[in-house]
Amino acid sequence: MRLWQQWFQCVQALRPACARHRTFVWMSLVLAGLSIRADLAGVSSFVRALGLEGSCYRRLLYVCHTPGLRLEVLSAYWVRLVLKVFTPLRLGGRVVMIGDGLKVGKEGKKMPAVKKLHQSSANNSKAPYIFGHSFQALGLLTCGPLGQLLCVPLMSRIHEGVVFSNRDRRTLLDKFVELLLTVVAELERGILLVVDAYYASRTVLCPLLAAGHHILTRVRCNAVAYYPAPQSTPHHRGRPRLYGQKVRLRELWQSHYRQFHTAPSPVYGESQVMLRYYALDLLWRPVGQLVRFVLVDHPRRGRLILMSTDRMVPPLELLACYSYRFKIEIAFKQALYTLGTYTYHFWMRTMTPLSRRSGNQYLHRQSYDYRQQVRRKLEAYHRYVQLGCIAQGLLQYLALSFRAEVWGSFRSWLRTMNPAQPPSEAVVAHALRHTLPEFLADTSHEPDLKKFLLDHTDFRRCPPFQLAA
Repeated sequence: MRLWQQWFQCVQALRPACARHRTFVWMSLVLAGLSIRADLAGVSSFVRALGLEGSCYRRLLYVCHTPGLRLEVLSAYWVRLVLKVFTPLRLGGRVVMIGDGLKVGKEGKKMPAVKKLHQSSANNSKAPYIFGHSFQALGLLTCGPLGQLLCVPLMSRIHEGVVFSNRDRRTLLDKFVELLLTVVAELERGILLVVDAYYASRTVLCPLLAAGHHILTRVRCNAVAYYPAPQSTPHHRGRPRLYGQKVRLRELWQSHYRQFHTAPSPVYGESQVMLRYYALDLLWRPVGQLVRFVLVDHPRRGRLILMSTDRMVPPLELLACYSYRFKIEIAFKQALYTLGTYTYHFWMRTMTPLSRRSGNQYLHRQSYDYRQQVRRKLEAYHRYVQLGCIAQGLLQYLALSFRAEVWGSFRSWLRTMNPAQPPSEAVVAHALRHTLPEFLADTSHEPDLKKFLLDHTDFRRCPPFQLAA
């Protein structure tokens, strides 16, 4: 029961995002359904998980479409709540954030922003091309009481597939920077953004540096940099040189082999592994300033070139921090297969069906009403995904802060269960599912939510809830 009390106490902090109290209650039911449902069959799974009447299906569906649930306000208050209840991991005094893209398959021919997408993955079980939605997501790297590192999802948005104006020249990187700057506006200090090589671009780096933030990323093996230009003699005609000798970074493994250092691997989960690394500061043309390059020769993972705009952080700490980027992949896996954050099925009835070769949908010649309907449907997708991010973050908070209570309420068995370690999101969801009748039977906390839920409960399908009524 204490788990539900802490859960609802966190949800209460999101109340300002709802225009009415009734909207907030229905939003709380959606979050509860996302947290405890056993199947991932869309909104109908919320009805089954909470034992609601069939007439509640339309109301739950409307929560994702109503403008009374203000998306941007909800996202802002969620970021503030995450900074309050979690302990962010800091590197060089900066909060560490992780960014990445995600492609989710969608077969609906009447779903806006669905397009043919290329999956650049080394996994041969994935199809090279899929039809679906392309998301870009941000997460906060946090540290638990026992040193457990988690990536708490903050936001996830669809950034391609629909073009409302033919004058819109923004790329995916431009939209990613806009999303990032809206998140960091809630932070008091700068951040260190950890991303892969796709985001190592002037489009991303220059706005971040101008706002006082830094980035840690991997660069491609064919990247080049420059030594600073030597001091020119006085009274020399022309503008002073900025860039000196050109350096091909992949050639440094041969030319500077004797200058490499040997050290134990700082990558989490590795022990008794020795690697070689070499760090140097060079000028990089995309930003026009000195950055730190770290060349790593790992005995198992091969060679890697990292780039950081923060030159005060030691090289091994940069390598350890970049290894934490995989935490967002784990968060994606939990969102896809445990919570179903991206399992929405919202179709647009009046939409022109998409063809199998569809790319971006250009709507600048469509009517104003049609464009507004598409915007409404996209906002519904974003609300559903944002609520899924919040539900996942709440499960992570309970796993880190109330480990003993979660294992005590689990009441099941796993071959790999270890009560000394924080549980997974699936274990927390299982514990919440079992303690829901006890929470409803106690009338000393949150009576409004309990009364609202019991008033819409179908007791024929949920006999345990009759004791709470």
